[in-house]
Amino acid sequence: MDQELSKELQILVTMRKVLSSIIRDITPEPGMKHPLSGQTMEDVRQCFALLTAREKELNELAGMPSQHRPQFVDDQNKANVVQFHNMNSTKKDK
Repeated sequence: MDQELSKELQILVTMRKVLSSIIRDITPEPGMKHPLSGQTMEDVRQCFALLTAREKELNELAGMPSQHRPQFVDDQNKANVVQFHNMNSTKKDK
């Protein structure tokens, strides 16, 4: 990937993280009034959409899969882990 594009991608990822942190920090408890106006919340949504679109373009230019999305530390893993018990054990072993 071109150094300039790599730097742009770093900037976009950082902007997304900072914007996400700001939103988390100012989000009120349930039932309380949100400090941002409806228009400001819509503008933030548009910012996220623009960041996502440009990140996707840059990832495609770099040959990365188009469904690639950044993984944030507070994102929950969507995989379901299924525990299997030892199938070789008998009831006596338990």
